[in-house]
Amino acid sequence: MAKAAYRAAALKYHPDINAAGEEMMKLINEAFEVLENFTGDVKEQDVSYGAAVNDALNAIIRLAGLDIEICGAWIWVTGDTRTHKEALKSAGYRWASKKLSWYFRPAQYRSRSRGKYTMDDIRTTYGSARPAAQSQPSIH
Repeated sequence: MAKAAYRAAALKYHPDINAAGEEMMKLINEAFEVLENFTGDVKEQDVSYGAAVNDALNAIIRLAGLDIEICGAWIWVTGDTRTHKEALKSAGYRWASKKLSWYFRPAQYRSRSRGKYTMDDIRTTYGSARPAAQSQPSIH
């Protein structure tokens, strides 16, 4: 079952098909490594989370001047965000005033910390990855 889900996700999020695919494939590969030899019971989970993160990342990955960082399952955005405020809002990002950053997480996933962690604490706990900047294809 894990292998079939891995193959389906790999086809959907492959970097050649999907602008945010490189980072999504890293997450998929990590999940597959954990689940590959798992023998316990798994409850049915909401699989829309990965799709929501992918859509949110694809909505902003080509916007100039943004610094995008993936920490755990959340996307954090800094840089020239004022220019892209409306695009961030329409893609489902929210402003975190204590961190002076925009973040994305699907609505059903809430933080229990209420903003008490710094970005350095978050990076240390969950790790950090920065997707490669994607440029617009040039038309000649």
